Amino acid sequence: MGKLIIVLISFVWVVIASSQVAKFFQKIRLPLITGFLFSGILIGPYGLDLVHAESIPNLDIVNYTSLAFIAFAAGAELYLKEIRNSIKSIVWNTVGQLIITFLLGSVTMYFIADMVPFMNGMSHESKIAVAILTGTIFVARSPSSAIAVINEMRAKGPFTKTAISVTVIKDVLVIFLFTICLAFANTLIHNTDFGIFFIFYLIISLIITLGLGYLIAKFIELLLLVPISIYIKSMLILVSGFAIYELSHFIRDYSALNFPFELLIEPLLVCIVASFWITNYTKVREDFYKVIEDAGPMVYAAFFTLTGAAMSIDILIKTWTVALLIFFVRLIAMVIGSFIGGYLAKDPKLHRRLGWMPYVTQAGVGLALAFEVAGDFPDWGMQFATIIIAVIVLNQIIGPPLFKWSIKLVGESHLALKGNEGTHRTALIFGLEHHSLRLARDLQKEHYSVEIASIERRKNISHIKDVKIHFLEDLNVKCLHSINIKKFHTIILMLSDGENYKACKLLFNNFETKVVVVRLFDSIYSEKFLELGALVVDPATAITKLIEQFVRSPIAGSLILGDTEQNAIVDIKIRDKNLHGIALRDLRLPPDTLILAVKRKGQMLISHGYTRLRKGDIVTMVGSMESLEDISLQFEE
Repeated sequence: MGKLIIVLISFVWVVIASSQVAKFFQKIRLPLITGFLFSGILIGPYGLDLVHAESIPNLDIVNYTSLAFIAFAAGAELYLKEIRNSIKSIVWNTVGQLIITFLLGSVTMYFIADMVPFMNGMSHESKIAVAILTGTIFVARSPSSAIAVINEMRAKGPFTKTAISVTVIKDVLVIFLFTICLAFANTLIHNTDFGIFFIFYLIISLIITLGLGYLIAKFIELLLLVPISIYIKSMLILVSGFAIYELSHFIRDYSALNFPFELLIEPLLVCIVASFWITNYTKVREDFYKVIEDAGPMVYAAFFTLTGAAMSIDILIKTWTVALLIFFVRLIAMVIGSFIGGYLAKDPKLHRRLGWMPYVTQAGVGLALAFEVAGDFPDWGMQFATIIIAVIVLNQIIGPPLFKWSIKLVGESHLALKGNEGTHRTALIFGLEHHSLRLARDLQKEHYSVEIASIERRKNISHIKDVKIHFLEDLNVKCLHSINIKKFHTIILMLSDGENYKACKLLFNNFETKVVVVRLFDSIYSEKFLELGALVVDPATAITKLIEQFVRSPIAGSLILGDTEQNAIVDIKIRDKNLHGIALRDLRLPPDTLILAVKRKGQMLISHGYTRLRKGDIVTMVGSMESLEDISLQFEE
């Protein structure tokens, strides 16, 4: 135990250093996983030898905990309510890629067996076993990498929705497939007979696995309901993942000693079933996401660094041509599979041609399966894992740029929403004065594109460089067209009351409905502006009402004034048809956001968790600006 503690503490320091190296790889536009693997190789037996070969088996606790966490994270991405409207495309793309990739990968590995050193001299049955295990790992994808690309590109649309859904579903199905193929592989390698008993044993194993997954889900649900620190909850969930692996080993050893067969319980499948149940059928979904999000960086750094340290570089040097061949065969399989799946789903032609690009990337689940093989077949498993890891590294380098390219080609990148070109973050202020300049600059800090229009020319404004100013000859339709007023989503009128009313009538009579905000000087004009549909700010009463708000709720008053830098209040319109009919309680929202109100057809709804959204609803939300921007993208078409 003392030796184990020393090894673990030493490894923690290595992982901290590995995280810093990985950040450097990010700066040169390479994935984090590449940096972690490089660090592991550098400090491993074939590098600086800081982690000795004999120490790696002592780090099984890190390996098993990480593998369980990866399965938890994969299952958490399969949220059924978000994919219901795209199910046809998702099903056909999943089926097409899974079948073609598995078959082509298995056949290729079988026929190149003589090129692989550890397969020389293997029996016909053993070669088949290695082939089907390879084909299974071919199917695995990387939800975490796909999500990272989608967030970076602010991608939204049917192509993106299908890509992430297929990625997640395949990572769930691949673990089911792996469980079955591993059982077949054990039977082939150990020369046991196929028959009715084998099928019965396989069914029993799957039933026990599913049952354990449900029990773990109930345990985690109870744990997340206990009022203790989130850090303690995260630690206990990680420990439960390790315990699943220990339990599966105990069941296997116990059954081998006391029954005429070994009962194989697949820990990854247990974890993914538990995670799927928590995500779709419990009330602790958001707390579970929080644990996954907080613990993820630490777990991935430890796992991928250990993976690099465990790689057999001498084997990799001998088999790099095999790794390249497998890499290209996998690409071909995905091109064929995605085209067939897209054709059956009747996807647009462009989507069919580019449909393979989102699925190149591999990471967590693929590595997890490779290590499962290494643990079950110690004679050749690590050599097998080394080749698979090399292919995964190539996929991880090539995959993200291809996915980004495909998102741009199908026109589903929304990067503009982050900057000043967002279609719903544009504002035009009428009136050039101190208050309008201050408002323009404050809105620019919130990533709005803001311009000012003035109907009187001013001297000495050359010092204003940060706000674009238009000078109009008059307030008429021609002048408004000249400044391309259609591009502005919000219009703020800060002229005299008479000029404001004239501009307001022009806007509502000659242009599409805009959000028009009017600053009054005399309250007598208020009714006229309200009849036109404008939003009125009356300085005579605004201060009194704001002070009243501070008296009743100081926190709400601070939010309205923007005194809290961390949070803001925004209105977001529901434009995504997939959200039509979904209940508020079923939305996947960041934990630092809250829905305050829902407005439908001009009527404010008293909203609660069971309120169902409709396309066109305007949702008022409070939260951090970063999270609100993510939600704005989520609600887009």
